[in-house]
Amino acid sequence: MSTTKWVIDPSHSEIGFKVKHLMISNVKGAFTNYEATIEGEDIFSSPVTVKIETASISTNNADRDTHLKSADFFDVENHEFMTFESKSLTKVDDDEYKLTGVLTIKGISKDVVLDVEYGGTNTDPWGNEKLALEITGKINRKDWGLNWNAALETGGVLVADEVKIAAEVQFTKQVS
Repeated sequence: MSTTKWVIDPSHSEIGFKVKHLMISNVKGAFTNYEATIEGEDIFSSPVTVKIETASISTNNADRDTHLKSADFFDVENHEFMTFESKSLTKVDDDEYKLTGVLTIKGISKDVVLDVEYGGTNTDPWGNEKLALEITGKINRKDWGLNWNAALETGGVLVADEVKIAAEVQFTKQVS
């Protein structure tokens, strides 16, 4: 009996985030090393797993990236990966879904609900079946122990608690 597995195509995917800085603008970043799979023929009822290398964070600023890798934030020396494991996918309308799962960062696991837009499937010129999803959501970074901040003289804080997640992902179908 054959089994179907959808594997993320990193050359056609991006897992990013943005967070308010100085309470007036957003700083964007992304993770560059990750794995993700959907295990099963029916993508709408199959488990989704994601494993992201925390040290692969990139915000286009070396000093900021070093700080984000430190114990103040992701503590990459002690927590090499963050993970997501799905629990359910609920249809909202034609191409929109709610993905519920467990996000683990720094050894802390919490339930999250993410919005998913199903882009569809298609076959590339080399005969590979592809699947596209856009995933968005919001989390409070402090729920996972990412607590560092600095107060501003004018009031407020340097880094907002809310982090917006934005991922554009493409999967390739593999049958074994």
